[in-house]
Amino acid sequence: MARIDLNADLGEGFGVWRLGDDEAMLGIVTSANIACGFHAGDPAALLSVCRLAAERGVRIGAQVSYRDLAGFGRRFIDVTYDDLLADVVYQVGALHGLAQASGSVVSYVKPHGALYNTIVDNREQAAAVAEAVLMIDAGLPVLGLAGSVFFDEARRRGLRTVGEAFADRAYRPDGQLVSRREPGAVLDDPDAIAERVLTMVTSGTVTAVDGSTVTLNVESVCVHGDSPGAVHVATAVRDRLTSNGIDLQAFC
Repeated sequence: MARIDLNADLGEGFGVWRLGDDEAMLGIVTSANIACGFHAGDPAALLSVCRLAAERGVRIGAQVSYRDLAGFGRRFIDVTYDDLLADVVYQVGALHGLAQASGSVVSYVKPHGALYNTIVDNREQAAAVAEAVLMIDAGLPVLGLAGSVFFDEARRRGLRTVGEAFADRAYRPDGQLVSRREPGAVLDDPDAIAERVLTMVTSGTVTAVDGSTVTLNVESVCVHGDSPGAVHVATAVRDRLTSNGIDLQAFC
């Protein structure tokens, strides 16, 4: 039986502001990319999400980012190698403490937002993130975009790389994501997204915005927890996959 991991970005509220329905999403996904406080998330809320994930057997991943609460981690920051390395170590360590207190552990690392997109081709920042993960635990997989220099740097250090596809984001012909600033970058039709994900998983391809076919290396599929209707989209994706004989299982 074919199998795939389904992940979502969770723990992205802050203080009295709540974003998405983490509890509902944890009943759907197999892996949770949990914020670490730099782009979103406060300690009390993150501890609560970690506890829910542990109770439901959902894998916890550290979603590391630039230090950018005001911009939700979606703005590029020209941070130095040493500062970025320390920032990533700090974030993973903080979330690991919360996960451990919840009876779980951090099982993988996934960059967020602008950092995720930057290290597709920025080798210095990619190397800083990969080196930080290696320093913490050489056994931690990294989740990201196949073909990125981040994966090059991770593999050079012996880290396991896990290729990710995005259920609800439009793709460029080069396999990168369409900028959120452009119209049509975020998809919102649950049925269309579910069918698209099924194609991604079964054929390893997706149709880009220009109509061309892009080849994907898909071990995990992300549904953004902060998107409007995220629970409906994630449910539709899960149902479409399972009804076609695909088992949902965490990659680690």
